[in-house]
Amino acid sequence: MIKMIVSDMDGTLLDSNKQLPKDFVEVYQQIKEAGIQFVVASGRQYYTLVEEFAHLDHNMAFVAENGGFINWKGQTKVMQPMQSKHVKELIETARALGANIVLCGRNGAYVENVSSEAFKTELEKYYVKHQLVNDLLAVEDDLLKIAINDFSNIETVIYPQLKDRFGEVLQLSTSSPIWLDVMSLGVNKGKAIQLLHRELNIRPEETMAFGDYLNDLEMLQSVKHSYAMANAHPDIKAVARHIAKSNDENGVMLAIRECLAQKVL
Repeated sequence: MIKMIVSDMDGTLLDSNKQLPKDFVEVYQQIKEAGIQFVVASGRQYYTLVEEFAHLDHNMAFVAENGGFINWKGQTKVMQPMQSKHVKELIETARALGANIVLCGRNGAYVENVSSEAFKTELEKYYVKHQLVNDLLAVEDDLLKIAINDFSNIETVIYPQLKDRFGEVLQLSTSSPIWLDVMSLGVNKGKAIQLLHRELNIRPEETMAFGDYLNDLEMLQSVKHSYAMANAHPDIKAVARHIAKSNDENGVMLAIRECLAQKVL
């Protein structure tokens, strides 16, 4: 009996145009009527997720910032903020690599500059609440994540170098071919789902989860009914128990509808 359904956003629930499925409201209503907790789990900030689903009743739970910020049933949990010494070292290293840097805090996101239209477009997709600051090192907020953007070198240059330097003290995961997310060690979507399992008294075998990229790895490993999208990274397909159709083929909704039809939910 499924009691929780978890879905990533980009590359999973959203299509390539960043649009929700046309039948999402219909299927979501069926999920609610079945008494299922729907969870959105994303690398996006909480404020962006709330805006995306503003037309609904927000009975759903949100796992934002790759597990750093969790909101459910009127409650909020901020996972371990990053240590200031790690933030300073990471900012300085990413600056030297020429990457775009976004500090993701409890109260919003922070950037020093928006150097190109391409980066501005990317920033506004994921961080509706952000502000321009003179120096990222002077930001005072509980920092949940540092997002690093580069349009050509994330997986080939930036991730390997940062992994080599910070891999033993920070959690690093690519969330797309052009974004790398860095959190406190042990903070990830999987840990967030485990917290929700405890809070809502739901077991891993009562949970379905959908993902497509490496920041979904721990989340898929934390549930029994794990689905990789057809467009997913090969490493995600390797750990998932099922393959759903691609995000452009409405894969998440189709899989949920199939389970509803089989009365699995």
